[in-house]
Amino acid sequence: MPSATVTSKGQVTIPKSIRRALRVAEGDRLDFVVEQEGRVVVRVGAADVSELKGLLRRPGRRAVSVEAMNAAIARQGRPSR
Repeated sequence: MPSATVTSKGQVTIPKSIRRALRVAEGDRLDFVVEQEGRVVVRVGAADVSELKGLLRRPGRRAVSVEAMNAAIARQGRPSR
């Protein structure tokens, strides 16, 4: 079982296996939820949706319309011919 030590400043280094399991990297936020039984759950922090703007943008590519997305879904992801 992975473990960590709390420093005098209250900091903890999360073991690599736990970071990998949570899929977190440097700069990511974590939420700590204390449940009624006293158990603490660590979750990847929720990002503000505005941080996602432009995430899929590729220079030189046109934006895909909602209609084109719906058509691709209807084709079950198969490209049009």
